[in-house]
Amino acid sequence: MIKFALLALPLLLGGCVTSVIKEVVTLPVKVVSKTADVMTTSQSEADEKRGRDIRKREESLGKLSRKRDKAREECADGDDKACDDYTRLEGEIEAIKDQPS
Repeated sequence: MIKFALLALPLLLGGCVTSVIKEVVTLPVKVVSKTADVMTTSQSEADEKRGRDIRKREESLGKLSRKRDKAREECADGDDKACDDYTRLEGEIEAIKDQPS
């Protein structure tokens, strides 16, 4: 019985050894592949980031425009601080518009 078990042992362990060898051989390829994925940005990822940046910029412009319009109305009513705010906000809006998109 022991002889039979000893004879069957290499056959039973053959799958385990083959599996371990396969993992060891393919590991460097997997590491290089994963590193390349992490280091590069796909075109769709770049497009998504650009879209988010554009939306964020437009939201900022909209918010500043609303504040500027309110300051312009208050400035027309004689509020000197609102006139200063209007000028400052106008400058901020122009600065954002002048930035490359």
